[in-house]
Amino acid sequence: MLSRDSNLASPRVPSPLEIAYLGSAADLCQMIADGTFPSPDGGTDVHTSPRVGDGLIRVDQHGTVVFASPNGQSVYHRMGFESELIGARLAPLTRSLIRDPFDATEISHRILDAIGGKPSSRAEAESRHGAVALFRALPLRPAGRPAGALVLARDVTEVKRRDRALMSKDATIREIHHRVKNNLQTVAALLRLQSRRTPSGEARQALSESVRRVSSIALVHEALSMSVDERVDLDKLFDNVLPMVGEVATAEAQVKLSRSGSFGIVAAEIATPLVMVVAELVQNAVEHAFTPGGPGEVEISVERSAGRLDIVIRDDGRGLPAGFSLERADGLGLQIARTLVESELRGSLSLRGGRSSGTEATLRVPLNRRG
Repeated sequence: MLSRDSNLASPRVPSPLEIAYLGSAADLCQMIADGTFPSPDGGTDVHTSPRVGDGLIRVDQHGTVVFASPNGQSVYHRMGFESELIGARLAPLTRSLIRDPFDATEISHRILDAIGGKPSSRAEAESRHGAVALFRALPLRPAGRPAGALVLARDVTEVKRRDRALMSKDATIREIHHRVKNNLQTVAALLRLQSRRTPSGEARQALSESVRRVSSIALVHEALSMSVDERVDLDKLFDNVLPMVGEVATAEAQVKLSRSGSFGIVAAEIATPLVMVVAELVQNAVEHAFTPGGPGEVEISVERSAGRLDIVIRDDGRGLPAGFSLERADGLGLQIARTLVESELRGSLSLRGGRSSGTEATLRVPLNRRG
């Protein structure tokens, strides 16, 4: 329900702006009563709907400007029109200011269509001076009588400049991730080459593990190079990392890797250390939980809540040695995992014997980190 109130107790002379706004409001209210406004086929878009700060320009049934608010005049000044709008033919004037011929024709036609009674959605155009504006033309036909149109204009030049700057920044960041990935792959290739030329079996094993660690980080950067928001789909990433872990482990081992649950999408600052930790724990299980060359199974179970990831890595191997302590463990993989969990992920890591056999490594990682 719409109501209209007037205060007759204090008579005063209204300003031209007030007269124009009241006249336009009266026409629109009449059109609401007629059932012709809002237009049934006009659609609704909350992101481009009219706003209080939009410039308001009223044209008569001949397309001549009879009123332009200060904001409306400012939009056309930014577009390169130095004179007053009142008295100008708005459609051809707007067409002459817009850079792209197609956009110029489109905007001018929408203004003329509105004068003829046809509603239109909001459209964007860039002027020859580089200003960007949004336009919407609303027909005014109170009681079915042609009364011109309202043209709403909004200057969005700064918004578009910020959007372009952000797009450029995002593209630069993705290119950096791509180059880092390429460099890490080169490092991994050099380490792999060195491993083949090293006679010591222990040295070859250490170099192979280094190749796997560098390759895991490279995969994270590869995923980030294709991301538009610095976030990573860990499920896709681990589908590539886990097979690599199994290959780097003992070639003779018949260990089956499986995963249940979903890691989901996480921020970039979590992705790299999390991939490293999970890969180290899986590698540790594959190498140390089973008899050399014997069969076994390692399962990664994931549960995600609103605030954290719970990851359990289980194996059905021979279990932890007597007197084992994670804090005193001297293996490089466990030291790397413990350091990353404490310093980068700010989570917790524990190892214990499985319920029936084997070992369970439990990793808890908060997803919403502050400070």
